[in-house]
Amino acid sequence: MTTMNTAAAPLEIQQDLAPPEPVPAEQDHYHARSTRVWHWVNLVALIALFMSGLMIFNAHPSLYWGEAGNRTEPGWLMIGARGETGFVRVGSVQITSTGVLGRWEDADGISRNRAFPYWATIPSDYNLADARHWHFFFAWIFAFGLLAFMVVSLFNGHLMREIAMRSHEWRPSTLWQTIVDHARLRFHTETGESYNPLQKLSYIAIIFVALPLMIVTGLAMSPAVDAALHFPSIMFGGRQSARSIHFIIAFALVAFLVVHVALVLIHKPLTLLRGMTIGARR
Repeated sequence: MTTMNTAAAPLEIQQDLAPPEPVPAEQDHYHARSTRVWHWVNLVALIALFMSGLMIFNAHPSLYWGEAGNRTEPGWLMIGARGETGFVRVGSVQITSTGVLGRWEDADGISRNRAFPYWATIPSDYNLADARHWHFFFAWIFAFGLLAFMVVSLFNGHLMREIAMRSHEWRPSTLWQTIVDHARLRFHTETGESYNPLQKLSYIAIIFVALPLMIVTGLAMSPAVDAALHFPSIMFGGRQSARSIHFIIAFALVAFLVVHVALVLIHKPLTLLRGMTIGARR
């Protein structure tokens, strides 16, 4: 059998004879057990905290800036009722919200004048003491769960491997292209990367900014903590400012959760759900 001397062959022939380069396959990614456990425990804790927090808000449905606030002072946000009309007021803008916020009917068809309806709160009937018990119980789970996740993720490399931004991902052109792709419902990532730059920035903002702020503002709102350590409330300009920031971030987290679930449903829901339950991401 005659063998061809490829060394002496022209460059064009050598290129034709060379085996094609393998197309990089999308790598399999696995969520660590610690990530999966924290994900679901944190989800339950956040829902319980949010719903019990709405019940606590019902006790005084106004928000203020500064150190003090009471019913005789106008807050920057207020949810209430006048007569048979429910309303939401933000600054000088007021909208009617009868049937949803301020004034609504309970499960027995009885009209109630409270900020948030029974189906959105824990407990469903008005009980400030029970709401505080629920809130404080899940606050401990939330706080120590976040701390444990951060420590474990630091040691197992999850933060550096999955969340940390690469130098090229900070380029404005890369970030803009990612935003455009998301607007077109295209959620691809670069080969070897679990998340695209927009996802990474979102997770960084949630894990390292929003969630810690919820803990610190919660401490700043506590009368016991404020009496022993006044600096948390000073950081935010007063207990009422901390309460307002706590409220705003809580709704921002719920908005993030809604968008997160919507994107999962749009893009490979079964695959992503399997990844966050048994570990394989795709």
